[in-house]
Amino acid sequence: MADTKISDSVIYIGANDHDIDLFESQYVVPNGVSYNSYVIIDEKIAVMDTADPRVTDIWFDNLEKALDGRTPDYLVVQHMEPDHAGNIKKLAEKYPEMKIVGNAKTFPMMKQFFTIDGLDERSVVVKEGDTLSLGSHTLQFVMAPMVHWPEVMVTYEQSEKLLFSA
Repeated sequence: MADTKISDSVIYIGANDHDIDLFESQYVVPNGVSYNSYVIIDEKIAVMDTADPRVTDIWFDNLEKALDGRTPDYLVVQHMEPDHAGNIKKLAEKYPEMKIVGNAKTFPMMKQFFTIDGLDERSVVVKEGDTLSLGSHTLQFVMAPMVHWPEVMVTYEQSEKLLFSA
């Protein structure tokens, strides 16, 4: 993984897929696609989305390098489509103490995709304007239903003024 620091605390852990020829089985993508995912390192650690199953190994390698032996406290799920959420179950199994953050529409949808032990106890349900402190970083959640799917939300990190746009 090349230098992927967005800042001292925010690290890009996504992956490029140059082998895919059609996005969503219909749009030609001659240069492939990027599956965007980030880690925020603070007193608490948040993973911002996962990645498509096509890049699972690369994504987990990037994640482990960014974590450098630490354990994530939160996974923020901004969108349930598999290119964003395809590794939720594997990440949840690897880190059973990690909380999963989403909105009221996220978790019923998640149960249609995955069976995750203890999901109800691990779920942190957020709504419009709610915040989550990681230490010096604060995540604020903005609902964006039907921007693409009904559960979509975006996350604004207040201290660095970063928008994670799902």
